[in-house]
Amino acid sequence: MSAALASRLALVLLLVVAAPVSGASLALPPGERARAVQVGARSVTQEAFDREWRVANAAGDSLIVLTPFHRLVLAARNAAFKNETLKPGEADRILKAHGERVVIWASLHGTRADFARYYTPRLIAGDREIEPSFVQNERTAQREDGGRYRARCVYGFPIRDLTGTQRLHLVVRDADGHDVSRFTIDLSTMR
Repeated sequence: MSAALASRLALVLLLVVAAPVSGASLALPPGERARAVQVGARSVTQEAFDREWRVANAAGDSLIVLTPFHRLVLAARNAAFKNETLKPGEADRILKAHGERVVIWASLHGTRADFARYYTPRLIAGDREIEPSFVQNERTAQREDGGRYRARCVYGFPIRDLTGTQRLHLVVRDADGHDVSRFTIDLSTMR
């Protein structure tokens, strides 16, 4: 078998193993934990391994959804880059440390360095607004070309209010209550 063919087969196998299943795993049984670690360890050869957890909107803002499965994928990926594996009990520690929540890393744009300081996020699930359990807005955004600024914000939402197959809307509002950014998050396409 040629090296090119072997490389293609390995990529196809990785894509099949990494293919989304029936939605985001918000509570991970041992089998799903092992699968997340396996996906993370194998992902070191792919730059876009986390595409399923990335969302962008028309305004140029973006976010990464950290489901419990994704947290373990990232931990296993980082260990694999160091030629290591996760230590026994490490998966449990990681999941316990992040609590019972979905974490969202948002990258938002504005016109001043402090534009995101008082932003408030909400997850909209049907007719319900889910309050965050954690909010960390970047106080001084990074200046980009063209006079724009980019703030990295972190938002946590309790998983008790979510199912792994919901379509949600993240709405970020300014201090005056005006919507400044909006995302559609389809948990059914994530693990």
